[in-house]
Amino acid sequence: MTTNPIPNRLIAEKSPYLLQHAYNPVKWFPWSDEAFESARRENKPIFLSIGYSTCHWCHVMNHESFEDEEVAALLNKDYISIKVDREERPDVDHLYMSVCQALTGQGGWPLTIIMTPEKKPFFAGTYFPKGRKYGRKGLMDILPQIAGKWDEDSAQISQMGDQIIAETQSRLIANLQGEISEESLEQAFQMYDNMFDPQYGGFGDAPKFPTSHNLSYLLRYYTRTGNEQALTMVEKTLDSMYRGGMYDHIGWGFARYSTDERWLVPHFEKMLYDNALLTMTYIEAYQFTGKQQYAEVAEQIIAYVLRDMTDEHGAFYCAEDADSEGEEGKFYVWKPAEIIQLLGEEEGELYCSVYDITDSGNFEGNSIPNLIEWTIEDAARLQGIPLNELRARLEASRRKLFEHREKRIHPHKDDKILTSWNGLMIMALAKAAKALNKPEYAEAARRASDFIARELRREDGRILARYRDGEAAYLGYVDDYAFYVWGLIELYEATFDIELLQLAVELNADMLTLFGDQEQGGLFFYGHDGEQLFTRPKEIYDGAMPSGNSAAALNMAKLARYTYDAGLSQKTDEQLQAFAGSVQKYPSGHALFLIALDYVNSAPSEIVLAGDPNKPDLQAMKEKLQRRFMPHAIYMLHPSTEQGEAARKLIPLLRDKVVLGGRATAYICENFACHAPVTDLDELDDIE
Repeated sequence: MTTNPIPNRLIAEKSPYLLQHAYNPVKWFPWSDEAFESARRENKPIFLSIGYSTCHWCHVMNHESFEDEEVAALLNKDYISIKVDREERPDVDHLYMSVCQALTGQGGWPLTIIMTPEKKPFFAGTYFPKGRKYGRKGLMDILPQIAGKWDEDSAQISQMGDQIIAETQSRLIANLQGEISEESLEQAFQMYDNMFDPQYGGFGDAPKFPTSHNLSYLLRYYTRTGNEQALTMVEKTLDSMYRGGMYDHIGWGFARYSTDERWLVPHFEKMLYDNALLTMTYIEAYQFTGKQQYAEVAEQIIAYVLRDMTDEHGAFYCAEDADSEGEEGKFYVWKPAEIIQLLGEEEGELYCSVYDITDSGNFEGNSIPNLIEWTIEDAARLQGIPLNELRARLEASRRKLFEHREKRIHPHKDDKILTSWNGLMIMALAKAAKALNKPEYAEAARRASDFIARELRREDGRILARYRDGEAAYLGYVDDYAFYVWGLIELYEATFDIELLQLAVELNADMLTLFGDQEQGGLFFYGHDGEQLFTRPKEIYDGAMPSGNSAAALNMAKLARYTYDAGLSQKTDEQLQAFAGSVQKYPSGHALFLIALDYVNSAPSEIVLAGDPNKPDLQAMKEKLQRRFMPHAIYMLHPSTEQGEAARKLIPLLRDKVVLGGRATAYICENFACHAPVTDLDELDDIE
C-alpha cells in the first residue's frame, strides 16, 4: 500500500470524496472534457469509479486497490481513470447505477463502470478487491482481460455499449401508460401489510432501511380509512427503530440502516437526509398520537443535527462516516469496564443493564447501546426505581458518556452542503417548529434557507447543487428544486413570511421550465441547460430518499391552492398522470407520490389567520391549530403589517379575511366552504 507524494488532478477539487483520492498513485481525472478527450486521443477505455466520502466499502476499495502501486500501474497504462462523487453528480450516478443494475441485477457503492471514450458502458460492478476474494474476481484479473479485449476489437465493444445503453434507456422510462386512481392507495397499504415485520417493525428482511416516507403515507392512509393496522405498522416501526442500535442513544441521530432484522447493528454512517425525513415522520406521529416520546426523538435528532451537522453560517453538512481509526463503528461502541470506570460501579452497572452493554458484547466483542429487550418503563419496574428517577439518572450518565466519547477520534465528516438535502432538513425543522411551537427551529431553518438563496443561487436565479469551501458548483437537479421548494412552503407556514412563499412560487416555475417534459409530462432529473448524457431519466421511485417528481407534485398541489392558479393545478394533474403506469406496477415503491395523490383527492382545507403575527393571541391560535396532524390543510396569514399587500396579491383567499373586533381571527375553509370566523381559542376545539 502506498500513496503518491505528488497529488493527481483531484487535488484541485472541492469534494471530500475526491480529495480522499488526491494522493492515490492512480492518475485520476475528475469527470471533465479533459478526461474524455484524453481517452479519445489515446484510444483507451475509461475506468469510472463512483462513490461518496462516508462509504465504508469505498474506503476498503481505496486502501486495497487505489493506493496500491500494482493496481495503479495497470490503470495508468491501459485506462483513463475518472472519479465521481455521487452526491455532486447524481445525474451521472443515476445513469450508470441503472447500467449496473441492468447488467448485474444489483447495485451499490463503490460503483465501478468501464466504458468507451464516448461514455458507452460495457462493464459494470460494485466493489472489487485487488485479487480474487470473497468469491469475487479481483481488479488484477479484470483489468488486463478487458484491456486485451479492447485492443483486439474496440469497435465490437462499442457496439456492445450501444446495446447496453438501449437496454438501460428502456428501463429508465418512467412514463408508463396507466390511469391514476385511488385504488393505488389501497394497493400500497396491502403491499406494506404483506411485507410488515410484526415482531420488530419495518418492512421485508434484513438489511432494513428507515424509509420513513412509507410511514408518513400510512399515517395518511389511517386518516383516510381508519384501518388500525396502518397505525400499528407506523408505531411498531418507529418504536423499534428508536429502541434499536440504529439510533445513537449516546449522541442521538439515526444511522443509515440496520444490517439485521432487529435494528440492532447499524451501518454506522449518519446521513443528513435520513435524519431529516425521520424527524418529519416522528413529528407527524406525535401530532397524530400525542405521544411525547415521538416528539422527544424528533427533538433529539434536531439537537444532533444542529450540534454536529451545521455549518457556522447555518447550512447543513452531508454525512458522518461509519469508520473511525479504520474500524467501522469504533466511535460508537462500548465495554462494561469503560462504562463503570466513567460512571462508578452503581451507575455504571445500572446503565449497562438497561442498555444491553455486556462483557460478551453484541457487535464484534463490543456493545452497541440499545433498548430492544425492554423499554425504560420496563427497566424501572424491573429495577424497582421510580420512572422519573431512573430517567434522570440515565440522562446524567448519558451526558458523562457523551462528554467522554467526544474525546475519541471522530468519524470523518463530509462537510459538503447540498441544496436538495438542505431542503429536506429545512422542511423537517419547519414541521417541528409548527408542531412543537419551537420558533428556534424555524430560525434554524431560515438560516439554512437564506444560505441557499445567498450562496447557491446564481444572479440569473439558477439554483446550484453543491457548496463547499467557498465554492458553489453544479447546475441544480430536480431534487434540488423540489426539496427546497418543499422546505420553503413548510417554512412559510411556520413563520408566515410571505417572501418565502413568493420564492417557492418562483422556483417552482423555474423548475417546470428547466426540467419539464412537454411531450409526456413529468420532470427530467437534470435540466435542459445541463450536460446531456446518453439519456435524460425521470426518477419516480422512492429509495432512501423520495423522488423529486413526487415532491414536485405535492408542492404544485399546495401552491395551486395557495395562489388559485388553475394552470398550476392542471400541471399537478399532468404530473400525477405522467407516472400513473409506474405507480400502478408497484404502488408501495412510491410513497411520496401516494402522499401527493392522497392530498389531491382529499377534501381541501385552508386555514387563514388574520392579525399581527407577533402578538400572543395570534401565536396561541397558530400553536393550537398547527399542533394537530392535518395533512390536507394549508395555513396562511393575513398580516396586519406591511406584508399584508404582498400576501393578498399572492394569496387571493386572504382578501376578505380580516381581523374582527381587534382580536386574532381564524377562518377555517373546508371542502370549498368557509365556517364562521373564530376569535375565541376554545372554539377551535370544534374544528376537525
